[in-house]
Amino acid sequence: MDSPREQFAQRISRLKADLAEQGRRVLQMVEQAVEAVFSHDLDAAKRIVKMDAVIDKVDVDIERAAVKIVNEMCEQVVESDPDTVRWLFTIVKVNNELERIADLAVDISERVGVFVELDECPPERFRVMANSVIGIVENAAMCFERADIKLAEIVLASDDLVDEFESAILREMHEELAEGAVAIDFAFAVNGMAAAMERIDDHCTNIAEQIIYVATGKIVRHAEGHWTSPENPA
Repeated sequence: MDSPREQFAQRISRLKADLAEQGRRVLQMVEQAVEAVFSHDLDAAKRIVKMDAVIDKVDVDIERAAVKIVNEMCEQVVESDPDTVRWLFTIVKVNNELERIADLAVDISERVGVFVELDECPPERFRVMANSVIGIVENAAMCFERADIKLAEIVLASDDLVDEFESAILREMHEELAEGAVAIDFAFAVNGMAAAMERIDDHCTNIAEQIIYVATGKIVRHAEGHWTSPENPA
């Protein structure tokens, strides 16, 4: 029979696999939400909204399983296996970040009707921003699955680019509104989606920070417009 420590590690491993699958599911939601906007596909948008119920259920299941492990086994191994315990709490935190990303994919999907009604597509700059963020979500999901510090650092390095995209889109919509070149509903929808993409990126950087910490015991900080190198906590 496996020791309590081995049982604990096995259950953590299963939770990590469940959360890696959740990451792939959330990535698919973001991809499909962006595609629905440009294809004016209201049916796809509705399906994405319904997918959020699955994300929410898995989110609760993972959190309950993690809490159950803590209650049953944490006292037995916390002193002898702190790294495994640290993974457990990382799973809980990353699980929460993924659920919030899924909510933002729903927010984007719910704006499809605006573009259908106006028979317009968002500006090409938003498409480029969206593709960049989709890549960041994919990297964030993979850096968790592989505990890959290099990928985590790539996610952090992408943060400034997303901020620049959001600022450029906001300026573009403001200028076109002032010129009467776009409808108010169009500009609000585009600005809302750009803001949602920026928040998705923020959740991805939170995941990357957690992976760096769980893999190295070191932390990174965002200060003076850039991410610091991993350093030991004070």
